[in-house]
Amino acid sequence: MTSLAKAEWGRDGILLVSRVLLMLLFLIFGLTKLTGFDETVTLFAHMDVPFPTLATLIAIAAEVGIGIALVAGLFTRPLAVLMAVYTCATSVLGHHYWSLAGSERFLAEIAFYKNICIVGGLLLLYLTGPGRYSLDQKLRFL
Repeated sequence: MTSLAKAEWGRDGILLVSRVLLMLLFLIFGLTKLTGFDETVTLFAHMDVPFPTLATLIAIAAEVGIGIALVAGLFTRPLAVLMAVYTCATSVLGHHYWSLAGSERFLAEIAFYKNICIVGGLLLLYLTGPGRYSLDQKLRFL
C-alpha cells in the first residue's frame, strides 16, 4: 500500500518525464529532417517511400509538431493515437527488416521493434492521459 501511495504521489511528474522521453527521439530526428530537408527527400526516394517530398513534410509535421504538442501535453490522447499510427506506418515503410539480409537486416529489425515499443508507450499515454503538468489540464481538454 505504501509503494502504491508513493507511485500516485509522483504520477504527474512521471507522466511529464515520460512524455518528454517518448518524444525526444522524434524531436531530434524531426529537426534533422527539417534542417536537412533535401537530403531527407533524397533518402526517402532511395528507400522507395511513396511521394518522398510529401512524406518528408508529413514526417516533419508529425515528429516536430506532434512531438512538441505531446511534450506540452496538448490534445494528448488523440495525438498519442495519431503518433502511434504514424510510428507503425514508418516502421513498415522504413524498417522492413524482412526484406533485408546481414547487418542491414539486424539494424532494421532493432529499429522496427524499437518503434513498436514506442507505440506501446504512446498507447499507455492515451490511456493515462497527460497528467497535471500539461496544457490539457490547464485548458481542461482531458
